[in-house]
Amino acid sequence: MEQLNPQKLPRHVAIIMDGSGRWAKKRGLTRIIGHRKGIESVRDVVRTSRELGIKWLTLYAFSEENWKRPKYEVKALMDLLNRYLKGELKEMLDNGIRLACIGQTEKLPQAVQRTLWQTIEKTAHNKEMTLTLALSYGGRQEIVGAVKNMLKDIEKGTLNVKQITEERLSKYLYTSDIPDPDLLIRTSGEYRISNFLLWQIAYTEIFTTPTLWPDFHRERYLEALLDYQKRERRFGSTGE
Repeated sequence: MEQLNPQKLPRHVAIIMDGSGRWAKKRGLTRIIGHRKGIESVRDVVRTSRELGIKWLTLYAFSEENWKRPKYEVKALMDLLNRYLKGELKEMLDNGIRLACIGQTEKLPQAVQRTLWQTIEKTAHNKEMTLTLALSYGGRQEIVGAVKNMLKDIEKGTLNVKQITEERLSKYLYTSDIPDPDLLIRTSGEYRISNFLLWQIAYTEIFTTPTLWPDFHRERYLEALLDYQKRERRFGSTGE
């Protein structure tokens, strides 16, 4: 495999982790087993990102639409999330990884909320990498929430219409302290954005792979990063 150029790595990688259910179905297993297997890929990608010096990694862990799934599957996903957070705390602390989250986290079960906020608090001073989990997240919902909060500030007199710019609106989003993604990866061969970071990915490079999420380990991740390094990012200009 070609060598990565450390000078051309993305600052921020976002991933739509898709295909765990199909991975399990192909093997005659339950979807829950597929999700459990997917945790290994999460661990692999987080470790690789930290080793390479990627500063921000955002994982689409549970969408707002995922609440529509069968109750037993939602419960299993919440239990997996709770166990993951507890099990990875030591590694986060040992490797300087700060945990953050975006989304309507108030909808999560109380036990998960407790573990989540405890982990965020305990890792708050870590500076090597920020791992952001998108939980009960939806891009459209995020933008609507930002607009509502801007309107509240207009009513209070702390903001006027002339002050509204792209930069100002960005400060009302969940990601106000996170740079926009340089690279968005989607696994499982789908080409949808699935309501993920709609505002933030305006100029993000997109990489799709047929690899199902439980099979997306270090080697597949490095392939995506190599592909990214071959692209010319023009941000609307000609590149000349």
